[in-house]
Amino acid sequence: MRVYLPLTLAGLAELHRSGEAGPAPLVAYAVTPALREWYLSGDQEELEYAAMSRAAQASLRLLAVDPEAVRRRVVVAADVPDRAAVADPDRAMDPEALAEVRLTEAVPVAKLASVHVDAPDAESDIAAAAAALGAADLGDDDAQFVVDGAADHELLWYGVQEIDHLL
Repeated sequence: MRVYLPLTLAGLAELHRSGEAGPAPLVAYAVTPALREWYLSGDQEELEYAAMSRAAQASLRLLAVDPEAVRRRVVVAADVPDRAAVADPDRAMDPEALAEVRLTEAVPVAKLASVHVDAPDAESDIAAAAAALGAADLGDDDAQFVVDGAADHELLWYGVQEIDHLL
């Protein structure tokens, strides 16, 4: 199963240094049955994009709680055994958790498929979105507009062998 792990650049550096993302349990995002049901007309590629977008939003949340982190969202795509990714049935119909899974084992670098990172020119918008996240969660429409603006920046694709260059 392809999963998308939300990280920061510091988290990516730690994954690179240690040779794995972990320890388990880890929150990741994937094409779950609930996501398929939500996007009835989506093909596999659209569903994968939706799962990755949710991981990018989770990466933004990681940035919001770490004021020292470089303001660039990071999502790592990995292939894990189906048994290692477990969806929470109690949250299956929560729109915020449609693609959320818990990984029951660490993810070795050898299982990574790609890395997705914001371009450096997105940093100011990502910083503003991370700063506005708390107010958006409390219902502030203006803050939500700023948070939604982060999605205007597509994450760039990198091969796993390019992690050194990214760091």
